Amino acid sequence: MFKQRQIFICSDSACETADRVVRAAMQQFDLGNPAVRRFKRINSEQEIAELVQLAHTEQSFIAYTLVQPGLREAIQREGTEWSVDIVDIMGPMMETIKSTFKLEPLMKPGLLYDMNADYYRRIEAIEFAVKYDDGRDPRGLLLADIVLIGVSRTSKTPLSMYMAYKGYKVANWPLVPGVKPPMELWQIRKHRLFALTMDIEALIKIRTERLRMLGLGAGASYVSELQVLEEYNEAEALMKSLRCPVIDVTSTSIEESADLIMECMVQERFQDLS
Repeated sequence: MFKQRQIFICSDSACETADRVVRAAMQQFDLGNPAVRRFKRINSEQEIAELVQLAHTEQSFIAYTLVQPGLREAIQREGTEWSVDIVDIMGPMMETIKSTFKLEPLMKPGLLYDMNADYYRRIEAIEFAVKYDDGRDPRGLLLADIVLIGVSRTSKTPLSMYMAYKGYKVANWPLVPGVKPPMELWQIRKHRLFALTMDIEALIKIRTERLRMLGLGAGASYVSELQVLEEYNEAEALMKSLRCPVIDVTSTSIEESADLIMECMVQERFQDLS
């Protein structure tokens, strides 16, 4: 009988960092649907011993983000004793920071998720993105750190929410055929306004799938090739008049698009200072 693959992750905090790293690595392999078992807030060597023995029994390995030196030593010791592969996700980075900058780590678990000023800034940014999503209020365009424009289904909302999680106040405005854009778009500084575009065939495919999910027919002008082309050309003309950076999101992930935007912002700010 086939035994489901399992990957163990453990932490003396919430396991979020290990979970993200492990899942990112899993995308590179055809693993089927392995179970990722999370063991949170580990705080004793006894728990470490039991976890390693379980991993041995299940023929798995353990990825960990333990901060406390005693627990780190324990998991390495137990892993060797039980022949269980152990992956230290955070240790090498901490050691490199320590040796390079001659600093000692605080050795306090969970600092990344402390409810500090950065946490509240991200919450405020998320609330802002929701409030000024999809052209709900043009006043938000001049209050935002970043403004995204584009035709329907070019990932404006997902990208807004992702960047809000990073702490940026993002507003987005849909470019609708025949609807005059707000004058605020021309008042936004160049390094804060970004246009999103997409290959026409890919856009039609996404819109068709959207209609299918809503239970609507595929004959709507929303997915008509002629209509989409006219909409695309009108949006492109507006983007040129605004002279803003244009990002093609056809085959670009949300994370990659966000990175491009942040790079553009840094470059523009540098030019302003030079």
